[in-house]
Amino acid sequence: MALTVRCEHTALSVSNLERSIAFYVDVLGFEKSDIIECPPERGLGNIVGIPGCSARIAKLKLGAMMLELFEYLDPCGRPIASDRTQADLGLTHLGFATETIQADYQQLRKLGVKFYSPPIEYRPHVWNAYFYGPDGETCELRQFTG
Repeated sequence: MALTVRCEHTALSVSNLERSIAFYVDVLGFEKSDIIECPPERGLGNIVGIPGCSARIAKLKLGAMMLELFEYLDPCGRPIASDRTQADLGLTHLGFATETIQADYQQLRKLGVKFYSPPIEYRPHVWNAYFYGPDGETCELRQFTG
């Protein structure tokens, strides 16, 4: 029997909740829907396998996409390894569709967003550009032009 699941959200562990909220809301256009305080007695640690942890969680929405940002207060999370590449195991990037990749690229650069490269036509009619979020997480802009 097949499961009846669907993709509902993606979550990121972040070092500074307010900074990440500002980036995803002010720069990428998400809407903040909720912030949840999770002291140790709330039991988050039992779910995530970090007994006694505490965190703050922001829920953001962009269309049908929900993004949860977790700022772990105790223990604090480790930063993304400086030598991490897209080939490393685990989640590699958050993907965002656009109809105006060149203009979005220019606007994001003006806001100080760092890109791997300018938009590249990866295959006919498909343009991609990868950029960094506040904690070094990778995000992608993609435009289909055909």
